Amino acid sequence: MVETKDSTATAAPAQEMEQLDVGSAAAEQVEQNITPWEVEGAVVDGIQQVIDYDKLIKQFGTRKIDEALLERFEKITGHAPHLYLRRGIFFSHRELEKILDRHEQGKPFYLYTGRGPSRGHMHIGHMMPFIFCKWLQDVFDVPLVVQLTDDEKFLFKNDLTLEQANEYAFSTVREIAAIGFKPEKTFIFSDIDHVGGAFYRNILRISRCITYSTAKAAFGFKESDHIGKVHFPSIQAAPAFCSTFPTIFGDRKDIPCLIPCGIDQDPYFRLTRDVAQRLKHKKPSLIHARFLPALQGPTSKMSSSIDVSAIFMSDTQAQIKKKINKYAFSGGRTSLEEHREFGGNPDVDVSYQYLTYFLEDDKEIEDLAAGYRKGEITSGEMKAHCIKVIQEFVSGFQEREKAITDEEVKSFMNPDYPRPFAALAKK
Repeated sequence: MVETKDSTATAAPAQEMEQLDVGSAAAEQVEQNITPWEVEGAVVDGIQQVIDYDKLIKQFGTRKIDEALLERFEKITGHAPHLYLRRGIFFSHRELEKILDRHEQGKPFYLYTGRGPSRGHMHIGHMMPFIFCKWLQDVFDVPLVVQLTDDEKFLFKNDLTLEQANEYAFSTVREIAAIGFKPEKTFIFSDIDHVGGAFYRNILRISRCITYSTAKAAFGFKESDHIGKVHFPSIQAAPAFCSTFPTIFGDRKDIPCLIPCGIDQDPYFRLTRDVAQRLKHKKPSLIHARFLPALQGPTSKMSSSIDVSAIFMSDTQAQIKKKINKYAFSGGRTSLEEHREFGGNPDVDVSYQYLTYFLEDDKEIEDLAAGYRKGEITSGEMKAHCIKVIQEFVSGFQEREKAITDEEVKSFMNPDYPRPFAALAKK
């Protein structure tokens, strides 16, 4: 990347970071804890509460995705919004309208998302951003870059060796590829293997723009945290700048990205958006997802480290059935008689919530909710419906994953693999 004014890219005080509702954040810290590393609902009178996403919108200073924005999306793209948009699963954004403006004007952008590789398979919650990215890529016909933060895993997991973290990245590519991506449009990279050249130069420029006080304010770092943790945000920020990928974008700095991610990742990209202005890059736009709840209920998200909290993409049909029947939190009544008389609550019923993520038919979803509220559909029947849908989703994925070869994995990870979007570097 050509850069002649590095001397002007100096760190700004923490208070200059993109506006954050500090008062609300302080108050909410006691009630609910949403960070890139922890997600827990509030505890009120000893009872854990569901995650309040409206409060997060206020706290983080984002904007709700409303009907007007969805209508404009459909008008500009010619596609009905994805079920994740229709049902408010992706519920919040930062300047999504600017991406729609560019598409309307025929100007390029790209998609950027990521994954922290871990031992074993991803769970169904990890699938969400990739399912959504695949749909966005098909709708807009744009490149996708996927950052595998094996370096972050090493830095934040003290029991993990560098070699293990890097090994997990390779298996993660296979899983992402099984969603249906093609290497012609998708570059997936391990930080441990790929950081260098233009990527590293951008990391250096970004890191000089972020003071320790800013990082501490955004992430809550402690004096005992090692410098690797403090420095990592500059690594996650770099792929949001198109000049990080010269084989696709050359030395251009005027192509922004859209980042689909969980709302817990927003602190990284508030910093990134602030830095972008000072480095003369386009600010990334963001679209934030709700968390797929743990089997135990909507007060927390699935965890890779807690087997009974999640449905994993490697689970057998029998394991899926057992987990949902045994662990899925029910919104039903304590007895069948009470349920028939008073009905259940689909808003907290985990089986119903999972169906809203994986069942395409809007009318069927509405009918299930209405029947559950009236007591016409029991908790057992809701679980049975959920089991069937999740089993079909997981088994289909497993078949596709088996077909992915090592050579295909290497193609996704090859920065020089022929990608037609490389023409963007010359436009």
